[in-house]
Order: sequence, then C-alpha cells, then structure tokens
Amino acid sequence: MEIIPLAFDSFGARSMATFVKAETPIIIDPGVALGPSRYGLPPHPLEYQREAELWEKIKEFVKKAEVVVITHYHYDHHNPNEVEIFRGKKLLIKHPKDHINFSQKKRAAYFLDQLKGITDDIDYADGKKYEFGGVELIISKPVFHGTSDKLGYVTEVCVDDGKQRFLFSSDVEGPAIKHQLDFMLECNAETVFIDGPMTYMLGYRYSAKSFNESVKNLISLIEKTNVKVLVLDHHLARDLKWREKLKDVFNVASEAGVRVCSAAEYAGVKEEMLEALRKDLYKLYPVK
Repeated sequence: MEIIPLAFDSFGARSMATFVKAETPIIIDPGVALGPSRYGLPPHPLEYQREAELWEKIKEFVKKAEVVVITHYHYDHHNPNEVEIFRGKKLLIKHPKDHINFSQKKRAAYFLDQLKGITDDIDYADGKKYEFGGVELIISKPVFHGTSDKLGYVTEVCVDDGKQRFLFSSDVEGPAIKHQLDFMLECNAETVFIDGPMTYMLGYRYSAKSFNESVKNLISLIEKTNVKVLVLDHHLARDLKWREKLKDVFNVASEAGVRVCSAAEYAGVKEEMLEALRKDLYKLYPVK
C-alpha cells in the first residue's frame, strides 16, 4: 500500500484529499476549497491559483481510483459541480439523511441529484465494512465533526491491505471526543492522517478543554497503537505555530519512535500554509 496525500492545508488550500495505491485503488475526500475570510481578508490570488492546481491533481488521481470515499459534505471534501469525474466509480458516501445537520443534508441532496445519470453505484457507507480485491475498507459509524453535532457528523476510514493499515480521520478537529478516538484505537494503523485540533481558533471557536483533550487523545493513540507515522494537518495547518502548541505530542512521539509531520513533509514537498500566511501574501504581492 502506498498512501499519497494529494491536497492538504500544508499544500496551500483546505483539503484532505488522499489517494491509496493498492490492489484496489481508493481516493478519499476528493475536494479542495479556500477559507473565505482570514485576518479579515479574502483569499489572495495566489491561493486561488493553488486551489486550481490542486483540483487538477485531484481529478487526475480520481481517474486512477476504482473506489471513491466521501466522509461528509463540506466543499473541501467533495465537489458537487464536476461530478463527471465519478463516472464508472464505486462511491462510498456519508449517509445523506442520517446523523447529519441541516446544511450538510441540503448539500448531500444536491450532490446526489447531480450524480443522476453519472453513476448509480453508490452506497451509504456509515459503519460498514467492504472487501475489495486485496483491500478491506472499514468505515466508522458517524462521529462528531468537531466537539459536538453542531457542524454535523463525519465518518473515519480504515484501509487494510493485509500488510499494513491506514487511518484517515476526516474532520474530527482533534480528536477531542472519546467516540472519535475509539475507532482510531480499533483500527490500530501504522500510518495515520488526522486533521488535528483547531488551534488557530483556540479560545474563540475551540476551547482550551477541547485542546487539552485532543493532546491527551493523540498521546493515547501513540501509546496504545502500532502507529509509526502520524500526519497532522488540515485544521491544524492553519496555525503557523502548531508544532509549538503540540510540543507534548512531539515529545511523546519522539520517545516512542513515532514520526509526527505535516502532509507536505510526508509527501516530501515544500510546506506552504498559504491561508495562515494570507496577511504576508497581501503585503508581498499587493492586490489592486
């Protein structure tokens, strides 16, 4: 199994798009978007350019995939406006009516309507296991998007090719909640991609209590599973000082021989957290 991060916040736009190269190739959450406002500023033109570049890359990898997993209906995780790319694909999607908030329910209905005539090979995957050629795919029951059901629910994903396991958290914003961590512990994966706590909103939309729980749970994951590589990105990579704030996690990981890194580091590409750098972009490259 080869795990290929395609687009993440450390690549320059909001996304967790990931390709799993296995006997049955899988793509998870093929979407990318931009934060509409940061520091009171709209996205810089360089961010729009990066978003477009990453979307083209995602589409190229959708072509290579046989199975598409969509963990929820925020636009950085799916794109309802270019559904032609899903023709001939098996879609495993978050249930569009169960354990979902009003906003995502509307988006799910629109997405399914757009898919008519494109594919009917669609399954609501919440809490299910699948066997494809050489791959077991385990989808969690719905877990909170964040620390409550206000933003709805997401599904976590575990991929097992018989030799190694891969865990994809989706938008757990931590994990700060026990039921989010429980699936991670059960998966017991060697490679783990987690979106991390929303430290860039700490004290505003993300509480100190949730942050402390996230740190405790990330440490539990390191201590109680076979994880060797822990990729932290997405929500976390909107904070330029995320490594400093998670120093306790890094310290425990170092002692356990676990590598903690961003998706860009994992992929071996330059880390460019453009949203977090938006103020600097406007200073360096003024917009008329």
